[in-house]
Amino acid sequence: MIDLDGQANLTESLGFSAELPQTIYGAMKGEYDLPIYEHKDGLSVVPSCLDLSAVETELINEAGRELILAHLIKGQKEKFDYILIDCPPSLSLLTLNALTASDRLIIPVQAQFLAMRGMAKLMQVVHKVQQRLNSDLSIAGVLITQYDGRKNLNKSVSELVQETFQGKVFSTHVRNSIALAEAPTQGQDIFHYAPKSAGAEDYEGVCNELLTEIK
Repeated sequence: MIDLDGQANLTESLGFSAELPQTIYGAMKGEYDLPIYEHKDGLSVVPSCLDLSAVETELINEAGRELILAHLIKGQKEKFDYILIDCPPSLSLLTLNALTASDRLIIPVQAQFLAMRGMAKLMQVVHKVQQRLNSDLSIAGVLITQYDGRKNLNKSVSELVQETFQGKVFSTHVRNSIALAEAPTQGQDIFHYAPKSAGAEDYEGVCNELLTEIK
């Protein structure tokens, strides 16, 4: 997993410090190769740090800056079954790097109308990346999160997403779950923290759908 978010939430949620000596930040600047840290159960992590938020400004004059991550992971693809990239919640240079380096895109959408506002812009960027930088990029699916089937608002958003992305929406919706909020505070994933929770059940369902789509 590659933490490409300057908030370093993934890094800290897995129990790593956001102040490690080598992170994705230095690798993006060309100071060293991808720093890969072993976690557990066959999971490896490329951590982030708070300094990563400044990398866009620091690389503004760098030629081919949108291809940096693609070059970094090129030599790593054969070593792993899957490489997951956690993106920042904005259409930045970091997000562009992730889109350029990826084969498939998972789009998480909170079950709220405001969360839909940025979708049109995101799809414009995705289409441009497909045309100009990465023709292999495809949408694996749209993932609806923070869902409560008892709320009409959540149901309406789900229906709108289904209409907008026909055939590209995961049938599994990730429900609201206290365990999902608690797990990162313990430096654990949901499967270790609360394996019988609704959150674990939902994400297992998403994984199964994704594996079916890939195969």
